[in-house]
Amino acid sequence: MTTAPWRDPALPAAARVDDLLSRMTLEEKTAQLYGVWVGAGTDGDGVAPLQREMAADRDWDELIAHGLGQLTRSFGTAPVDPVSGARALARAQRRIAAANRFGIPAVAHEECLAGFTAWGATAYPVPLAWGASFDPELVAELGRRIGHDLRSVGVHQGLAPVLDVVRDPRWGRVEETIGEDPYLVGTIGTAYVRGLESAGIVATLKHFAGYASSVGARNLAPVRAGAREFADVVLPPFEMALREGGARSVMAAYTETDGVPASADPALLTALLRDEWGFTGTVVADYFGIGFLRTQHRVAEDEAGAARLALAAGVDVELPTLDCYGAPLVAAVRDGRVAASLVDRAARRVLLQKCALGLLDADWRPEPDGPVDLDSTGNRALARRLAQASVVLLDNPGGLLPLPPRARVAVVGPRAADPLAMLGCYSFPAHVLPDHPGLPPGIAIPTLLDALGAELPDAELTFAKGCGVSDADTDGFGEAVARAAEADVCVAVLGDRAGLFGRGTSGEGCDAADLRLPGVQGELLDALVATGVPVVLVLLTGRPYALGRRHGRLGAVVQAFFPGEEGGPAVAGVLSGRVNPSGRLPVSVPREPGGQPWTYLQPPLGLAGEVSSLDPTPLYPFGHGRSYTAFTWTDFTGAGVTETGTDGSYDLSLTVRNTGDRAGAEVVQLYLHDPVASVTRPDVRLVGYQRVELDPGEGRRVTFHFHADLSSFTDRTGARVVEPGALELRLAASSTEVRHRARLTLTGPVRVLGPDRRLRCGTTVAPADRGRPSRSPDNENTPPRRTGTG
Repeated sequence: MTTAPWRDPALPAAARVDDLLSRMTLEEKTAQLYGVWVGAGTDGDGVAPLQREMAADRDWDELIAHGLGQLTRSFGTAPVDPVSGARALARAQRRIAAANRFGIPAVAHEECLAGFTAWGATAYPVPLAWGASFDPELVAELGRRIGHDLRSVGVHQGLAPVLDVVRDPRWGRVEETIGEDPYLVGTIGTAYVRGLESAGIVATLKHFAGYASSVGARNLAPVRAGAREFADVVLPPFEMALREGGARSVMAAYTETDGVPASADPALLTALLRDEWGFTGTVVADYFGIGFLRTQHRVAEDEAGAARLALAAGVDVELPTLDCYGAPLVAAVRDGRVAASLVDRAARRVLLQKCALGLLDADWRPEPDGPVDLDSTGNRALARRLAQASVVLLDNPGGLLPLPPRARVAVVGPRAADPLAMLGCYSFPAHVLPDHPGLPPGIAIPTLLDALGAELPDAELTFAKGCGVSDADTDGFGEAVARAAEADVCVAVLGDRAGLFGRGTSGEGCDAADLRLPGVQGELLDALVATGVPVVLVLLTGRPYALGRRHGRLGAVVQAFFPGEEGGPAVAGVLSGRVNPSGRLPVSVPREPGGQPWTYLQPPLGLAGEVSSLDPTPLYPFGHGRSYTAFTWTDFTGAGVTETGTDGSYDLSLTVRNTGDRAGAEVVQLYLHDPVASVTRPDVRLVGYQRVELDPGEGRRVTFHFHADLSSFTDRTGARVVEPGALELRLAASSTEVRHRARLTLTGPVRVLGPDRRLRCGTTVAPADRGRPSRSPDNENTPPRRTGTG
């Protein structure tokens, strides 16, 4: 029997898909353009915006008769045993393939923001903690492990990472972001993409683009960012993750920018993404995003109109289930409202991706190979490593930490004895299990109270909750104050409760009016401080909170951003001294709760000055973090004024040495200051970083390979340019703690850059006693030990 060309794996994918498309009916093509969400109810609280209004019950056999593009969240909708779920998914795929005349299965997608969002799967630290680690290599390993778990149960596509850059810390989804700097977001996010894609999973960049810039920090609110802010802050992480990470999918944002919804914006989804950046993968809608063109944005009169706008803009797949790309689209094509070529264009992109995934091959089989263990020992070990690397010691002025091993310790606060205090809103226990009361989380999540007891077996620990996370009840204050007064030291464990759409203090749809600690936790902290007993503040949060009112009154401050299932032991290890803290702030910690939005990427008039009574200077700046050891930065090569062309490069080197008595990690950060430019520029911005792990007495020679492209920005014409003139490069321990400065003059003409511009500052690390290091062939690190590079 002759094999149809589209089944022949020896042929190029394009030839196979073209042959297949020529054989398909309109209904069969459109069937490839939508997903189906089995089990998504219209009752309960829901896990997607307006789910109850947008979801609808549908007949399964009718849905799959012509094929199916995607299966939505087989594991992430309701609790299911992973082994049973894998078998059920395989059976569903067999039914889908058998129901359509070409035998094509669906792409199965799942959420994987901080681990596979499935019952019994490892709950890793949230992306904001990834940013705090400043360790792309560790995050790449995280992506590989999550990708392996997804593949082990038959999933093809992961809806992560979030590459939105924080513009207002009051926004509920700050916990899902990597930080407030586009270079940090880009390098860490790209590492995650590399890891996920290396496991064969289609990484999906979201939310493209501008979602985090919504007005008033309100979820889904309009975006009013200017063109240069969009080009220089919002877009670079996506460009890096596509060009360097190889992401194969992009999710269109819910939001509209200057009146144009992202899902209806061909300038964004086609002209920029495809024509300029060369993206060839699929663009998927955020859940119900195409329908929102009609119901929320009101730019379409009906479902067919919404389908026309989205298809023309470049949205290939409607998720999570069909609303516009099904019967309304078929009818609109038949009556001439929508061009058939738009359907063909989207179907071709979808089928090319299915071809790359092996879903068009005759020997395709849905049953996964190998055992299924979504919370393996290796996973938990990685979760702990990342949690440990992400804990930030904000302050320890009197050396109160580490805690004495035999002290009387009062552990107080609503986050100390709650396992969910460790998890973000896209972890399965926080995301789905609230609709299934009484069901266990499926994974072990040690509380900080339990972990601290294990760390300090000879200490005398007492506990009082004190108050709830977000309520106004102060009845527990008396007991909490009494326990603190009896102790040598009080550990106050405060923070957020992750949730969705107002059911938490952090998470999707859980936006904050200001940056005070939720509920009466701030008042509880004040009462504890008033006892006179030294207080260690531990924050388990999804965003930064204002701490200026308590500055100078606390014995120590430790910040952990939802550190995952192993976060309890990680934070307890920092408190006991077993773990030397090495995290750095991916977001600034404000001094005052108001005055938002603000991030450190400010031009001169965005900084403190006499023209305003509001001082936005943060209490702890971006990049800040302390250690239990000490480091020196010496032998800097870069003093004086150096010239290079607007297409040139410049190396800066220094020796970082651990002068303390214990191993630790330093994060050397490279900032750019542009004194004069044709448009206003941030006073400083991150252009490189290097995490360096050092034993006591050990030194490492760190070299940054700065290229002039890293000074580029968007000029008044909308072009990305490198301008001649003076620059200052600052090697710093944070955005404000500068250790060394290099003055560099760029000479020559203004350079207009294209999509091949350099996006990353390469680094080289070598033992200090070898002198000046040489650049590695691939412009990455070549040290004997693992280090993280930006």
